[in-house]
Amino acid sequence: MAGEVDARLAKLGIEVPQAAAPVANYVGYVQTGNLVFVSGQVPLKDGKFQYQGKLGESISLEDAQAAARLCAINVIAQVKAACGGDLDRVRRVVKLTGFVNSTGDFTDQPKVVNGASDLMVEVFADKGRHSRAAVSAAALPAGVAVEVEAVVEIG
Repeated sequence: MAGEVDARLAKLGIEVPQAAAPVANYVGYVQTGNLVFVSGQVPLKDGKFQYQGKLGESISLEDAQAAARLCAINVIAQVKAACGGDLDRVRRVVKLTGFVNSTGDFTDQPKVVNGASDLMVEVFADKGRHSRAAVSAAALPAGVAVEVEAVVEIG
């Protein structure tokens, strides 16, 4: 039987993929105690990079928000793996850090990362409210617009 979080995901029409395998010398997440540290997740869908481009140059704010949302879905996939498939074990999304591939004069990084933050609240309700950083990056892997990492407490 699906849990509460899985039911919310279904209602939102979100299918959580299998956790992506790392592409370099790191792991997708590390658990220490009740904390899960999720490595930066990019907008990857069906094995293909999505939303490539630089904010302030070649990608819109709306597309970047969608990229951040996809990154958050991939964060959830890593958390699901850490929880043995049971997302109801999530006690709190503690922190998100969003990296935005942007020009030096682009200043709406917080609006971009809202795409990830909003999803965490939609999926986990009050447990999804978190601290956050939204920072500019001169470049990101594969030229993607956004990358999101997370710290999540599980039980």
